[in-house]
Amino acid sequence: MDMCAAEATASLLQVEETFSACLARIDALILKPLLQAEPSDPKGKENFKLFLLLNDLFQALWNLTEENYRILKQKCSTSESFCIQDIYTVWKGDLFLSLYIRYFVTFANYVVVHGFEHATKSKSEAWKDHKAVLKQFLTDFTSETSMSLALYTVLHKPIRDHIEQYILLLTKLHEVLKEGSEKTVVTSAIKEYVKLQSFISQVLDEACFTKSLWKSLGYKFTDMLCVPERRLLEDSKNLPISASTNRSDRILLFDDVLVLIQGNSFQSFDLKLVWVDENCREKSAPGMYGLRIITPEETFFLFAKDPQMKAVWQWKLNQAVRQALNGKRDFPLWGKTGEGTEPPSCRFFTYVFRLEGKFKSASYEGEWHWGKPHGKGTLKWRDGRNHVGDFKEGLEHGFGICLVPRQSEDRYDCYKCHWYEGKMRGYGICEYGNDMVYKGYFKDNVRQGFGILEKFSAEHPFKYTGQWENDKKNGYGVWEDKDRGERYIGTWLDDHKHGQGIVVTQSGVCYQRTFHADKMVGSGILLLEDDSVYEGNFTEDLTFVGKGKLSFANGFILEGTFTNKSGQGLQMHGTLNTSNEQLDDRITKAQLGLEEFPVEKRWKGIYDQFLEFIHSGCKEETEESFTGFHIQTSKELRKSQEYLFCQRGTEDVSWKIEDILEDLVQHQGLESLQSYLEKALKSSLHPLGKLLKALAIAFQATYSGIGANRHLLTMAQEEVKYYAKKIWEFYQGLLHLALEQKGQLPAKCMDEDTSDQKACNVVLPLILPCFYPELFMLYMLYHEREDDLYCQGIMDLSLFPDIKLLEFLDVQKHLWPLKDLTLTTNQRQSLIKDKCFLSATECLQKLITTVDPREKLVILQKTYEEIESTVSRVVDKDYKLPMDDLLPLLMYVVSRAKIQHLGAEIHLIRDLMEPTNRGGLYDFLLTALESCYEHIRRIRLHQRENCHVTHSS
Repeated sequence: MDMCAAEATASLLQVEETFSACLARIDALILKPLLQAEPSDPKGKENFKLFLLLNDLFQALWNLTEENYRILKQKCSTSESFCIQDIYTVWKGDLFLSLYIRYFVTFANYVVVHGFEHATKSKSEAWKDHKAVLKQFLTDFTSETSMSLALYTVLHKPIRDHIEQYILLLTKLHEVLKEGSEKTVVTSAIKEYVKLQSFISQVLDEACFTKSLWKSLGYKFTDMLCVPERRLLEDSKNLPISASTNRSDRILLFDDVLVLIQGNSFQSFDLKLVWVDENCREKSAPGMYGLRIITPEETFFLFAKDPQMKAVWQWKLNQAVRQALNGKRDFPLWGKTGEGTEPPSCRFFTYVFRLEGKFKSASYEGEWHWGKPHGKGTLKWRDGRNHVGDFKEGLEHGFGICLVPRQSEDRYDCYKCHWYEGKMRGYGICEYGNDMVYKGYFKDNVRQGFGILEKFSAEHPFKYTGQWENDKKNGYGVWEDKDRGERYIGTWLDDHKHGQGIVVTQSGVCYQRTFHADKMVGSGILLLEDDSVYEGNFTEDLTFVGKGKLSFANGFILEGTFTNKSGQGLQMHGTLNTSNEQLDDRITKAQLGLEEFPVEKRWKGIYDQFLEFIHSGCKEETEESFTGFHIQTSKELRKSQEYLFCQRGTEDVSWKIEDILEDLVQHQGLESLQSYLEKALKSSLHPLGKLLKALAIAFQATYSGIGANRHLLTMAQEEVKYYAKKIWEFYQGLLHLALEQKGQLPAKCMDEDTSDQKACNVVLPLILPCFYPELFMLYMLYHEREDDLYCQGIMDLSLFPDIKLLEFLDVQKHLWPLKDLTLTTNQRQSLIKDKCFLSATECLQKLITTVDPREKLVILQKTYEEIESTVSRVVDKDYKLPMDDLLPLLMYVVSRAKIQHLGAEIHLIRDLMEPTNRGGLYDFLLTALESCYEHIRRIRLHQRENCHVTHSS
């Protein structure tokens, strides 16, 4: 057995036995009498609850002492060897310390509220008969000693003395132990018990200091400020310091609040939301040293007469703030002067704003920085408004979600938007309580720039896509009235159709008019479903009135004055011109909107946002604010914010804005650039991909559904070309910025023609898939009549077997691939179909599998090569087809390929092909295909067939 451990255990056993007996006497003679009668007054009841808690902790201390005593006695009665683990106060030191701390904190709380004075006052007669009891515990007790002081001493001095005995015992043990782990454990335990001594001393000093304050203050202040747990840390009467002019007579620093008293009123500031700035920015009087105190709604200054006094106040304030933020006091309460870290400038807390301002009566829960909401937070107003999002220097800044209750309705408007310095600015989605949704840009809390407003309810559903200014529809925009089945494409002023506009209806009728405050004025152009065109005045229900000219599709023209009298129908007084009896394409294929809506003025709101993003230096935190229109749902909006502000995986790294700018510099060669742009335009995370998505939404809003009208083809076609031009310009802008940031000189600007050619060659083929469905539908409608005739010709030609068709098309007999006409049982060669030039036919059929005009031209070239290859095989030598031979063979292949809407395909290729291909091989082959199409369209098959049949017979 280790002798030093055994001796320590024996000594500790004796100490614990004595202490336990002392606690038993205190319990029986003092605590139990006090617990027998509960006070009836409210103040007494509150104090009695605190006394019950103190008694519970006293009993716990007593139980822990008894348990320690039993363990030690049991150990001593056995012959087992002793070790440090047997000394419970060392091995279970944390348990002892925790319980002693809780006891003395509760004891101090009872002192602060004058608990002992109230207890002895209510029992004064009883205590007079038991002065002898107190003498047992207090050696310096006299008849002059007050009962409250006696009680105060009895309930803390024996316990403090017992802790001193613990320290003495452990110190003796430490002296005799050899160096090693056991000595280290004992050293640590001694330090903790010494800290406990210091802690108890400081706790009791603070309690008495605070108790004295409550005595000196009037009842009004005491009732409002006195809380059992609150401690006075400093008083300007003890350590002089003054506040800003006429601000206060006295300054009190508590462990949870800073209080400024002036006359009969006071202000208190929660320390968790107090920041202390030693760099006082206010000019102070000579010989005064200031501190700036910052709180959520007020900033004021404290002035001391010497730097040492300022330093003490600053240190105490900072330590009090730090401990308040930690939610617990230091152990011990105060270290050596100058110790302790500064409180953090960034904090998380809840505060209710009181003063006038936009946040009055609002509760803010979230992050703070130097007295202002800063970071993530939630604002809640009493009227039901909520704002959850990012804050900067006291204002909403960054992404946020705001709920605004609607008056007299149990519904909310929900704004999911970007904010800038307290106002909505940038892209957002607003879900209104009246079943409308706005997706678009804001500025200064109103809709500004490009945006879509849609109403989904069954009553008067509509959709507006276009420009907004000062919260109203202004500029170019598209309105779809889903009840009437109409779409208006044109200009707006203050929420009214105003200026030039085109109206397209579900029935196919469309017209162009001038509008003034939603009313049609002046004459216009009305295109009817039977291909007639009316120029003149007409009503909203499309009735002709006044002077006008009606041009029929067959060339007839009716011109004069139209009237519509009730019950008499439409009447007309004028002339009918029948001299021009032929189909007039200028009438049937008239195009609208070209002069009135120059392509440069459409969708300016989209381009402006991306241009502003580039001019701002492409800062990542503003990316979604400027370029967020690719986001069309609340779910996508949340994902977008997660992408921007959360940790991202390696798969997304290349689309961070700094990486984008770096990659732009690395991909300037033509092939590399095309590959890069293809990936960028397909990505919803790249600025160019976001721009393309926004343009696609605008395009679909105009030309899909009701907007699929052949009279809008040229508008749509030039719009797509202009998109390519703008995307190329924005690419150039991003590249210019990237080069500038790397300190490189950007290349010289291209002239307009070169830039347009680059846009057509590089960008247009890449973006065309996004617009192809709507664009090709317009081409099909525009060429519908020609394609119908062509299809009829194809159907008639398909009746011919191969040899008959080759003969009918005047293909030279020595070019017929008769070897390909393999016979089956009971089959004649002259009856075989779809066997000749099969590879060329299958090749040409691939024309409809791609949307890229370049790829369509390549397919056409391969078709030509397949025809030439088949002919070379037939004649057993390389054979270059002259034009006279090529056209009949190509017509044969076209008739067998049976491509629907070939006229639309040809014209789309012609309109969108690269300018560099004009006049070359591709142009020649496209012209040949066009000739075949026209020939098939004009064939009078039945007449020719009859001629052939007669000749044969």
